[in-house]
Amino acid sequence: MAERPGRGPDRQGDDQYSWLSDRQTPDSEATQAIPRTPLSADDDSTQAIPRADSGDDDATRVVPRRGETATRPAAASGGSRSGALPPPVLPPPNRGGSSAQRPPRPPRAPSGRGRTVRRVLLVLLLVWVAFLIAVPIWAWSRIEKVDAEPDTKRPEDQPGHTYLVVGSDSRQGLSEEERTELATGNAAGQRTDTIMLLHTGSGPTLLLSLPRDSPVQIPGRDTGKINSAYAFGGPRLLVRTVETNTGIAVDGYVEIGLGGFVNIVDAVGGVEVCPKAAIDDPKAGLDIKRGCQELGGPAALGYARTRATATADLQRVQNQREVVGAIADKAVSPWTVLNPWRYYQLSSAGADSLRVGEDVGPFDLARFAWAMGRVTSGGLTCTVPLASGDATWDTDLAPQMFRLVRTDRTEEIGADLCRSGGLSP
Repeated sequence: MAERPGRGPDRQGDDQYSWLSDRQTPDSEATQAIPRTPLSADDDSTQAIPRADSGDDDATRVVPRRGETATRPAAASGGSRSGALPPPVLPPPNRGGSSAQRPPRPPRAPSGRGRTVRRVLLVLLLVWVAFLIAVPIWAWSRIEKVDAEPDTKRPEDQPGHTYLVVGSDSRQGLSEEERTELATGNAAGQRTDTIMLLHTGSGPTLLLSLPRDSPVQIPGRDTGKINSAYAFGGPRLLVRTVETNTGIAVDGYVEIGLGGFVNIVDAVGGVEVCPKAAIDDPKAGLDIKRGCQELGGPAALGYARTRATATADLQRVQNQREVVGAIADKAVSPWTVLNPWRYYQLSSAGADSLRVGEDVGPFDLARFAWAMGRVTSGGLTCTVPLASGDATWDTDLAPQMFRLVRTDRTEEIGADLCRSGGLSP
């Protein structure tokens, strides 16, 4: 049989196509699997292009559209290997939309209800401020002014500010029913149950009691009890007597009567006192137990006037300072300002109860109230040093006390000078 073309050795030029015919011969060597080898420059055989995994893969890729995932195109041979590429790194989406798509929302105009609430609050604030200013001005116009400046030579100006505080036992203005309720009796004339000096300056505020029975020199008269100066010559002689015997210049005069004392205590809602022993004094209309307790106006007045104690008048001056300090502490508290009814009642009671010197202005009175309130918080409450139980002043210690007050050096007042009852412990 004649040989097929291209099979003989002289037909080597056609060997490049011999593999086509070899596929039809089952027993030919061409049936063996051709190993996959890398392409060579002169190898024209058709082979599958191996998948390159290097980073410099130049395979043609499809640029993904927005929102699509890029995929690798199929192999050129119709090969069947294709896979999804990792998603490209894209800028985060604009959740609020671009300015071109969503224009900025205009600011919301305040509602009519919000404007109304603000206007009401503003009006209430203005009314409140006007009330706080108008009430003291109204009260000041009703306070009685008295001439308390002596017409004789007085001490020169001194540092700090000193007020003479007087509690008068005058029954003027009290009805018979009120005199019975307050147990004031019907004593004629006017004397001072309470005489105190309130000094405020660079040091601690000082509230100093001068016992009403203290024997002193009364200008123009002989020696007598200090409270008799008020009966002889009113506020002017009392001021002159205090200045003559202490050397302390009195910068302001403040007086309160029995009825006014009760009204002021009730206006602040009562005061707390802490007696060390029970007190039963029918003459003062007082019956209280031992220990701290709240007292209304009538009971507080009886507590400030009673002598039914072991040291009589010396204990009374201590009770007076305790009550006056408690009143002042409540009067200057924030609650007094925040409570309009209490604020009005206190101003009204003060206007009806106080008498002040003509040299005392509204700002002086406000400073007095503020200084009185500071006595209970870091201040000093003392009785002038006494030599004996009859309220005679100590001739050595009393002048020392007065000198420190005159020079505004209250921080130097020690326990040897500041005695609660005046006598040495």
